[in-house]
Amino acid sequence: MRILRAEGRRAAPWSNGGGVTREVAVEPPGAGWETFAWRVSLADVTRDGPYSPLPGVRRILTVVEGAGLELTVDGVPRLLPGRHRPFAFPGAAATGSRLLDGPVVNLNVMLREGRATATVEVARGSRVVWPDDGGARDGGAGDGSADGPDEVLVVAVEGPALITAPGAEEAELARFDAALLTARDAAAAGLRTDGTAVVIALSTAGSARP
Repeated sequence: MRILRAEGRRAAPWSNGGGVTREVAVEPPGAGWETFAWRVSLADVTRDGPYSPLPGVRRILTVVEGAGLELTVDGVPRLLPGRHRPFAFPGAAATGSRLLDGPVVNLNVMLREGRATATVEVARGSRVVWPDDGGARDGGAGDGSADGPDEVLVVAVEGPALITAPGAEEAELARFDAALLTARDAAAAGLRTDGTAVVIALSTAGSARP
């Protein structure tokens, strides 16, 4: 289990000046924009504007702070009011964003087509990290199969979260901290949150991870 603390994450400005993004995790580690299989980040969005096109990439967006936004994807408006509602869409689509009532923070999952798939779920209360035990769950979105992930990333987005994994000490996650587990460990690990956590099950083509 790798603990990825929010403190110290580097903020990179968007090219259009509409906000900043902070990388949470990427596969392979250290990969850049042209070489990642999957990438998870948190973005502070401060104004309306277009999204940069990302051909060959699927996206899953979850508002985790703020009143929500409206996305227009290839001319079709998609209202995402409030928080914690994962929404999947193609990165190549012409996409614009309108804030509903002030700035938001988005949790972004980016998946290289043909190389990675993922499911994104919102968890509250106590549950097994993966698979979902039918407990606290509120909405979800995915890209590809939900079965047999290689890794599971847990991000605490509201209130603290506690993860217990076999053979490891308990890990307490503060707001926007994350934990990355192998599928084997995630299937036996427990998650307890006093607020809300986002659970991202990630599969990478050709991965040799257990």
